[in-house]
Amino acid sequence: MGKAEERPPEGSPAVRVIAMPADTNPYGDIFGGWLMSLMDSAAGSIAARHSKGRAVTIAVEGMTFLRPVVVGDEVSVYATLESVGHTSMKIAVEAWRRTRHDERSYRVTRAVFTFVAIGEDRQPRAVPPVPAPVA
Repeated sequence: MGKAEERPPEGSPAVRVIAMPADTNPYGDIFGGWLMSLMDSAAGSIAARHSKGRAVTIAVEGMTFLRPVVVGDEVSVYATLESVGHTSMKIAVEAWRRTRHDERSYRVTRAVFTFVAIGEDRQPRAVPPVPAPVA
């Protein structure tokens, strides 16, 4: 499937926001760190829900910026629990942009975020396994 034919993932995004002038660098471009922060928030929401508590980011793998985001773009971030270890979770995250006056969406970046569930003592704690698919 070519870039022009890409479609965002099914379902609702974990985060959706409009890129604003405050999100730019001195040249007027959207900060990559702003986008990464949105992605981390989306993944963190999935990690907290799955682990039923606090979880912290320990790694981000494979982030490459494919397209720019400009002021006024609607940014949608999708996050999916990919795998679970004893205390860790890998969450696949994709960010998509849509201009304000168009229905087409374009993938901006994707990455895999790894989180570790921690307890009140800030030490790793066990997380439940990935739910089995419903037959």
